[in-house]
Formats: sequence, structure tokens, C-alpha cells
Amino acid sequence: MSRRKDQDLLPRSSLAPGKDVLAGQAVYSKNTLAVYDFLVLGLSNRFIWKCPTARLIEFYRSHLSANHLDVGVGTGFFLDHCPFPDRPRVVLIDLNPNSLEATAQRIRRYEPRTYRRNVLERLELGEKGFDSIGMNYLLHCLPGDMHAKAASFDHVKAYLNPGGVLFGSTLLYGGVRRSTLAKGLMKFYNAKGIFHNTGDDLEGLRKELAGRFGESRVEVAGCAALFWARN
Repeated sequence: MSRRKDQDLLPRSSLAPGKDVLAGQAVYSKNTLAVYDFLVLGLSNRFIWKCPTARLIEFYRSHLSANHLDVGVGTGFFLDHCPFPDRPRVVLIDLNPNSLEATAQRIRRYEPRTYRRNVLERLELGEKGFDSIGMNYLLHCLPGDMHAKAASFDHVKAYLNPGGVLFGSTLLYGGVRRSTLAKGLMKFYNAKGIFHNTGDDLEGLRKELAGRFGESRVEVAGCAALFWARN
């Protein structure tokens, strides 16, 4: 797999990410990524967040295109488990270099391009537009309330082709049913700076999407929100 040397560097015009931004992605060390699929996608999704990974796979699959940008890539699980056409164009964005490396290696058969970027700032990719943009389990890691996080929608929307779809999922604090386990784990993650979602609620997410896109929808599964939007 060939990649330009500078793709994993933050652009010179980028501001240094704040400590809350860094905290939300710092947990994804190589050791954490090695167990993430089992702990989060295998256990937490089903038993704590009450949104089985199988539902997220189906949601992902239904919106994925052969011209795709993935933002906040995690381990690359969904890109690996959802089939693309033979020669897709795949671009990856994440602030965490471990996640970028792990995902790029996992889906190396697609020869993805990678960019280390802070989605709360202008992305400066130098890329043409995309027909699908995925943001899976990203928003609840970003600092600020839902209005502040929605700056990420503005930044990725600049790369969304006409008729293209932005889609993703996030774990909400308000406006959804949270089990006792979910409340406890969210409290712990927020205290550690892994999550920043105490100001995230269902109505806020719907409002921010509707204010930016001509068409949008949010579905709820447990305490997860699955959303999509089109220009």
C-alpha cells in the first residue's frame, strides 16, 4: 500500500487540538484497539448500549458507496465487514495515528488514503467529493454540546457530493432510554474524558442535522442514535 508521507500529519494551518479533543481519542492505543472489537462491538453494544453490532453493520451497509470517506475510523471493523464494489475509493480521517494505521492495514486490499485531521476544524484534504461519508461512534467522543460538535457536520459536508449521504451513529445521554449499566459506564467514561456526551440529546442531534441538510433522519436503538442526512 502506498501513501504520501504527509497525509498523516496535521496541516500547517491547523490549530493545536485542545486537551478535550486529545483526551477523546487518546484512549485508542494499540493495546486498546486490539481488544476494542470484542469489548465494545461484542459486549457493550449488545448488553450495555442495547444496540447490537449487527444492526450497525446493516445500517452501515445500506448507506456505503464505492466513493467513501470514513471519519473517526476506530478499528476499521465496519469497513472490513461491509462489502464494496471491486475497486472502491476509500479515504480515512482520524486524529489518532494508531486508528489510522490499524484501519489502513485492515482494509489494505482497498488501498485507502489516510489523513490525520481534527474534524472540528476545516479538513483541508485536497480530495474530490464523496458519495458517502461515515461518522460511526464519533460524536460522543468530541468535546462540547451538540451544537459545538455539529461543526464536524459542516466540515465533512464540504466534501459531500450532490445526492451523497452522510451517515453515522453516536451514544446519547438525553432523550433515550439508558439502562443502569449504561448510565454507570457513561458516567465513568465522561469522568475519564473518553466520552464528552453529557450535553448530547436526541432532539439536539435532530435539530443540528435538519438545520444543515435538506433531508435527514435519526433512528434510536437503545441509547444509540443512527442518523443519515442528504443535501
